[in-house]
Amino acid sequence: MTTTTLRRRTVLAAAAACLGASLALPALGQAAFPKLKPITLVVPFSPGGGNDILARAVAPRLGQLLGQTIVIENKPGAGGNLGTELVARSEPDGYTLVVASSQVTMNPFLGMKVPFRIERDFEPVGLMASVPMVLVSHPEQPYRTLQEFMAYSRANPGRLSYSSPGNGTPQHLAGEVFAKLNQTEMLHVPYRGTGLSITDLIAGQVQVSFATLASVSQHVQSGKVRALGIAGQKRTSLMPELPTFGDAGLKNYDASLWYSLLAPARTPPEVVARLNEAMVQALNDPAVAKQLAQQGFETQTSTPAELRAFIGTELKRWERVIADNRIKVAP
Repeated sequence: MTTTTLRRRTVLAAAAACLGASLALPALGQAAFPKLKPITLVVPFSPGGGNDILARAVAPRLGQLLGQTIVIENKPGAGGNLGTELVARSEPDGYTLVVASSQVTMNPFLGMKVPFRIERDFEPVGLMASVPMVLVSHPEQPYRTLQEFMAYSRANPGRLSYSSPGNGTPQHLAGEVFAKLNQTEMLHVPYRGTGLSITDLIAGQVQVSFATLASVSQHVQSGKVRALGIAGQKRTSLMPELPTFGDAGLKNYDASLWYSLLAPARTPPEVVARLNEAMVQALNDPAVAKQLAQQGFETQTSTPAELRAFIGTELKRWERVIADNRIKVAP
């Protein structure tokens, strides 16, 4: 074999190798996660609520673990449906996610227009946390305990108003179900977000509010609002002296909230798995866990499959509760 022939074969081999590499690069680029672009984490409610507090506590560590910037966008409206739909219609590549609360399993049965199906239009990434719902009152109201409030509301049907972050929110349902179980009536005053709901409670525009412990704990500690009871069956270690509605006799009442991370349907399984892995690591980080615990959250993680099954169970539960209590909201 001549030197010229050997050189020609070497050049041809190198060219073939380069061509093969160039053909492989797009496939590798498409499979890689994360790419060099920000991840948008949508919060479908105004700042100050549970979804928002949780997102802002977890996002910095989650971004570090993924080696990527995470941008939080608040997209409130339509009881959380507006922001959630935005994610459902986004590119299924793992770069647009939503922090979804248990509300996504309530809205389909409330008579409102829900422009997506939670089981069809999303890939569950994993559970993130749960938080107790607490009944709080303006401190100048005549009732100082949960039992006193229950007796007062029964004796004064229609005279008490309660605030919530909006029609169809878990806080709204908490009030409606309580009123029916306590055999009374209360006026629901919906707001556009938790912050406004609690601001007007502090100002005395409404008498009570059902709110996440995360959103009102600082106001309880400062004395701006009075905590009356946990809207569920389990006490919280943050306020162990606070009775539950079960303690007060409402044994089947539970309005605790859970939060999850969802991606658009058809997001690749390997991307969902990577997001779940990083999310679990972020939530188990001691600094993040401590911050969340101080704000009333209980870390609660899962696999994507476990979240999918859990959502199915919750859909059945809320369909039954809403039908039994004949709760509807304006479309």
